[in-house]
Amino acid sequence: MLPSSPRELAGYIDHTLLRADATARDLETLCAEALQANFAAVCVNGSRVGFARRCLGGSGVKVAAVVGFPLGAMTTRVKCLEAEGALSDGAAELDVVLAVGQLKDGARDHVRRDLAEVVRVAGVAKVKAILECCLLTQDEKAMACRLAEEAGVAMVKTSTGFSSGGATLQDVRLLRSTVSARVGVKASGGIRDTATALAMIEAGATRLGTSSGLALVRGFLAGGCETEWS
Repeated sequence: MLPSSPRELAGYIDHTLLRADATARDLETLCAEALQANFAAVCVNGSRVGFARRCLGGSGVKVAAVVGFPLGAMTTRVKCLEAEGALSDGAAELDVVLAVGQLKDGARDHVRRDLAEVVRVAGVAKVKAILECCLLTQDEKAMACRLAEEAGVAMVKTSTGFSSGGATLQDVRLLRSTVSARVGVKASGGIRDTATALAMIEAGATRLGTSSGLALVRGFLAGGCETEWS
């Protein structure tokens, strides 16, 4: 079901800032916007988790940290150490990049174990597996979904936003049709307007990763669906 208010749409959004040149002031703005709109989470690099958590105070907005970002080519041990550090600093969710090269090698056991170890470290924290769909064939995307679910992830995610392509409706539909109902689908990369966001949700996305969160909810208002923010 599509969101019926800007607040419902905000609940789908991970307000994201992963640029290498992002400053503390940029992060303060990100968190202030997340508090204003009541987004599901802010998504930041690991070194910024503690800062973001302090900016958000005791609010219900979660901090999500990326792990193995953006290539997924680190060793499992390094991914686990990165995850542990982010959790210790206050992350409630982890967006971890799947071992893309090993998937393309057909090393299914490695890909599954790599994700499963991060899930183990995460405990109750949600783990989202970033598949980087733009680098995969249709069969590889489906296999990545199956391995990620077997590893115990909470969501599969289309893209890092740092490679050659972002979220597509085709990929969201494929991911949604491949994983079971217990696994969410996060569309990420290139979602900059309300129409695209709603189309992604209609295709099966349960979470949206975007740096344009405020534009999406303001676009909902501008479309005449609601007259008040809340």
